[in-house]
Amino acid sequence: MRTRRSVRLAAILLPFMMGFAPLVQAQEKLSAHWEELTGPDFVKAIHQAQNTCLLPIGILEKHGPHLPIGSDLLNARYVALHAAEKQYAVVFPEYYFGQIAEARQEPGTVSYSRELQLALLQATTDEMARNGCKKILIVNGHGGNNHLLPYFLQSQLNTPHDYVVYLFDQRVPPTGGPKKKTTNDQHAGESETSKLMIVRPDLVHPDRAEKESGADQHRQPLPDGVYTGIWWYARFPDHYAGDGGAASHELGEFQMNWWVDSVTRALAAIKADDVSLKLQTEYFEKSTHPLDTPQ
Repeated sequence: MRTRRSVRLAAILLPFMMGFAPLVQAQEKLSAHWEELTGPDFVKAIHQAQNTCLLPIGILEKHGPHLPIGSDLLNARYVALHAAEKQYAVVFPEYYFGQIAEARQEPGTVSYSRELQLALLQATTDEMARNGCKKILIVNGHGGNNHLLPYFLQSQLNTPHDYVVYLFDQRVPPTGGPKKKTTNDQHAGESETSKLMIVRPDLVHPDRAEKESGADQHRQPLPDGVYTGIWWYARFPDHYAGDGGAASHELGEFQMNWWVDSVTRALAAIKADDVSLKLQTEYFEKSTHPLDTPQ
């Protein structure tokens, strides 16, 4: 009798179990870390991410006397990985190969040639795309990349690609949050130190922040609008611009939450973007025969 009841119960429950199976499979949790995925899981991850991947970029450079050399990438990867938890995407491994010629005099700095910076970044996005990342969002954590990365994106129009590169290059919210104590808040200053207090508090040494001056030295008397490559060293020879001792957990929490939320919204918009690649393809087609473009 018990056996017959078990068979009848199984017959009743089987359709429901089969109906829920796709739902359980769809909710399978995959790591957002590119390097942690197995081959089969990587295929699933790319599909689950809707072919959208994140490339957080930092640098290896001194961050005053109180923050780690890899601060920029630590921050950018924290943001990328937390955004990927809210809006799933695959996050590329550590990428430190940006522009940092202005800090070669400091210990720990790794500065690549301009040719290698662009070639390596192009090879990286090409390889990401070959592996299914047709929408690549670069999350920049380093101020020294502020000119390099937009130029790199603009240079994507040189040759046809079957993928689109996007850039999110804001690191500090324009308004709101706890009132800051300093006005000179740049490299390893109040904001950056506050963010590291959230990301890696074990690597922050606020008691050392006053051992060097982050004040502007004003060593290059040139009028506004005149630019030279030595401007940063002229103003901040110790590669420290601000006062990390003014940092606070509250400021860091506000800024990091804003950064993560902003990248999450960007990911949602990028996944929904069905225009950029079409326009890019149209542009490449027209660029092969410009005399046919209506005037």
